[in-house]
Amino acid sequence: MNEHKVVDVESKGLSAGQLGLLASVVLGISTIAPAYALTASLGPTVTEVGVHLPAIFIVGFIPMLLVALGYRELNAAEPDSGTSFTWASKAFGPYVGWMGGWGLIAATIIVLSNLAGVAVDFFYLFLAQVTSNDSVADLTGNKLVNIVTCLVFMALSAWLCYRGMQETKRVQYTMLGFQLLVMAWFIVAAFVKIGAGDGADDISFGLDWFDPFGIPSFSAFTAGLSLSIFMYWGWDVCLTVNEETAGSAKIPGRAALVTVFFIIVLYLLTAVATLLFAGTGETGNGLQNPDTTDNVFAALAGPVMGPFAVLLSLAVLSSSASSLQATFISPARTLLAMGHYQALPKRFASITPRFSTPGFATLVAGGASAGFYAVMRVVSDNVLTDTIAALGLMICFYYGITAFACVWYFREELFTSTRNVFFKFLAPLLGGVGMAVVFVQTSVDAWDPEFGSGSSLFGIGMVFLIGVGIILLGIVIMLVVALRKPEFFKGDILRRDTPSLIVED
Repeated sequence: MNEHKVVDVESKGLSAGQLGLLASVVLGISTIAPAYALTASLGPTVTEVGVHLPAIFIVGFIPMLLVALGYRELNAAEPDSGTSFTWASKAFGPYVGWMGGWGLIAATIIVLSNLAGVAVDFFYLFLAQVTSNDSVADLTGNKLVNIVTCLVFMALSAWLCYRGMQETKRVQYTMLGFQLLVMAWFIVAAFVKIGAGDGADDISFGLDWFDPFGIPSFSAFTAGLSLSIFMYWGWDVCLTVNEETAGSAKIPGRAALVTVFFIIVLYLLTAVATLLFAGTGETGNGLQNPDTTDNVFAALAGPVMGPFAVLLSLAVLSSSASSLQATFISPARTLLAMGHYQALPKRFASITPRFSTPGFATLVAGGASAGFYAVMRVVSDNVLTDTIAALGLMICFYYGITAFACVWYFREELFTSTRNVFFKFLAPLLGGVGMAVVFVQTSVDAWDPEFGSGSSLFGIGMVFLIGVGIILLGIVIMLVVALRKPEFFKGDILRRDTPSLIVED
């Protein structure tokens, strides 16, 4: 199982060897989009857990690390661009595998719409700052202008992804470098102001900030954890591009681990700096101020960075735009794999001759994301808050399936060595259990209309309708596909012994 050799199997058509360790890490960090994730989630997370923001980041990091270790083991044995779909199919059969793939696709569709929404907000904020005309920033509140601008961003990102990995790399190196430089500036500037006595008056640093047991309730804990998990999501793109990575059996897993460790350090620094500067109050710069919660950096850029605030707006715009482009990679390659293994119509397996990319799958992902955003923007006045909370559900769903798939796939060798006990059994099992607990608790809580933004439909919370509703929609679509294309669902096309397409040491 663990002996790697090149096998004579029909290729999906992706170009091998385009990415190394650095490029994979850059893609992973870009997809997570730390500036975007922080500005969209700091407020809602503080609302749930207060000063225990660093603690919830650490707790969210632990299951992510455990799941990433499971991903690494599966990738070493079976590198395939289908990742969750392929691995769950081999471990549990076609139906669970299909739903694992659906979970990944749905999560990325949700986050693509959210990324575009944040990009629109900061695009008009940036224009307002450059033109010194505050009314320009208000354009984002015009639903028609907002939706049209969002669709333009999505179209540009899908076009760049369509053009191939080399185009993607050039964009990501530039935009991520700028994003991280400005974030470092913000953190240092915040600490300088805190040192000068310009921080929040009602808060002082304490080690209890890092204590998850100080969180007031289990519901608050899981809600905060769900938001925290969203903030780490995206590292698995390092595995999705395994067929395009040199050393596809080892480098993708290594890149995922480097990515999550880098992100936890960045998040903890930002959390402490932001708490000490802004505090957790509901007025002024406070992180629970309704005018601050949905977009923390937009509110704090001026107080922290003064005349250079425009750079932070540009950094978040860069973050969301670069992640928007990088995130298209995952659903496109998952749809490609599902088409290749006949779990979807063959059209999804088509590759563009010029760019060696899954062109049709990329366009479908773009169209689905655009449609989802447009509908959500009309239905919910708090689309960003609701989709972030729902995304946490989707992440827990497919990460949990993949983590349990790791344990079951390697079941015959789990106890043959100390290494296997930890990396193939304990780590993915605990990671999967953590994801399952958060999924169940968040689903129960999300039924309440007051959960998330407070938006509801028919008396049911919008977060529940989005998250659980999309999973149920996936089951319906799967059954329709199974009736029309039963070959995959008979279990004869993608089996445990189906060889990997790319196995490069």
